[in-house]
Amino acid sequence: MTRYRTVDLLVTVLIGAAFGVAFLGYGQLYTLIGPLTAAFKPAEGLLAGIWFLPAMLAALIVRKPGAALLAEMIAAVLSMLLGSQWGWGTAISGLMQGGGVELAFLLTRYRRFTLPVAVLGGVLAALLEWGWEKFAYYQEMSWAFSGAMLGFFVLSGVLLCGVLGWAATRALVATGAVDSLAAGREHSRAAAV
Repeated sequence: MTRYRTVDLLVTVLIGAAFGVAFLGYGQLYTLIGPLTAAFKPAEGLLAGIWFLPAMLAALIVRKPGAALLAEMIAAVLSMLLGSQWGWGTAISGLMQGGGVELAFLLTRYRRFTLPVAVLGGVLAALLEWGWEKFAYYQEMSWAFSGAMLGFFVLSGVLLCGVLGWAATRALVATGAVDSLAAGREHSRAAAV
């Protein structure tokens, strides 16, 4: 199970690279909504879960130890190299986000790729990312606002990373596009029963 095939690595890298480019546009969304969240900065946390998606998709599709962390780090570093407004902090965010998702699947010994585990991955990624952002970007934010931001991070991690990532994976598997990967093979076995 832990041995990577070429296709596993390629898909993991492609997920990371695609999101790394897409994150440049998503980062601009934060600039656009800045005036809307100026009155209540913690509301930015509602968008956080999208940042965790490369890790979730790689974990659910490839199903190998390290896939979540590798995809998220590729997305973060590529985004940083292409000019992310957060600079080197982007790589640390990738480590936190990918590490949180990775930890959820590690806790199941990479044997369960279910919606509850995906949701746990979103929650853990949100907790780690919130801790990093509190230290790096929001030290002056009151603990009441920080707590609200944490709540928004977790909600977003659950919905935009866990649920959306799980649903997107199931939709992709249903197309047959990932039949050569672990998620596709499991789907084929279930359909044959």
